[in-house]
Amino acid sequence: MTAVGLLDDKVAIVTGAGQGIGRGIALALASEGAAVAAVGRTLRTLEETCALARERGARAEPYRCDVADTAAVPALVEAVARRFGGVDVLVNNAYSGAFGPLLSMSDEEFRQGFRTGPFAAFALMKACHPHMKARGGGCIVNLVTSAMVRWDSASYGAYAAAKQALRALTRTAACEWGPDGIRALAIAPHALSPGLRRWAEHNPREAEEFRTTIPLGYIGDCEQDIGRAVVALLSPDMRYLTGAVIPLDGGQAHFG
Repeated sequence: MTAVGLLDDKVAIVTGAGQGIGRGIALALASEGAAVAAVGRTLRTLEETCALARERGARAEPYRCDVADTAAVPALVEAVARRFGGVDVLVNNAYSGAFGPLLSMSDEEFRQGFRTGPFAAFALMKACHPHMKARGGGCIVNLVTSAMVRWDSASYGAYAAAKQALRALTRTAACEWGPDGIRALAIAPHALSPGLRRWAEHNPREAEEFRTTIPLGYIGDCEQDIGRAVVALLSPDMRYLTGAVIPLDGGQAHFG
């Protein structure tokens, strides 16, 4: 008897799927039977993600695309819909922006976070909407950050600003697209991505101090703590939840 996955027959687009949290989410969705379109800028890492997804019995294809190029987004989504038969889930994880004090940041560096954050998400959400509506509904999961409510936002200003815009966009989509059966959620995760792992290895004392600020006592795993939580949010049991920000950070942030 074949095991039934929670997301059998669902099609998911995951951006930034080549590593870290994006890969963790893609693999968690694949483990529950979803077909995964892995989107990102580096084909090699996307192919690695897809190979891991296929090992779990899922259909998976890599799509090389820089989401900052919003003009390319409609064709990307159409290609995914043709390949897999539709779109049910969109995870906007990709982000590439600058960090640092405001006075050290150029206008171009500040804009970059908006291009890859809310601007890219907006383009993908609009392109996916008709496909989700045609299938009776769907779910959008946008990744934001606890830096939006951080007690000291120094050096995080551009990042937090872009993610606050994405948070507002998520809420608006939930309000406007709810009648179409489309839910929109935001998650604010902490996970041991490759970048965070490298930082922790080079700054062990600071990393330990950071860990102690997390009530559960550890930094999350990209798949088990973040990807599996996304699976739970996509389940029918969560069908009445939309427009919310869900912190997946071990209790560190206080969103109020």
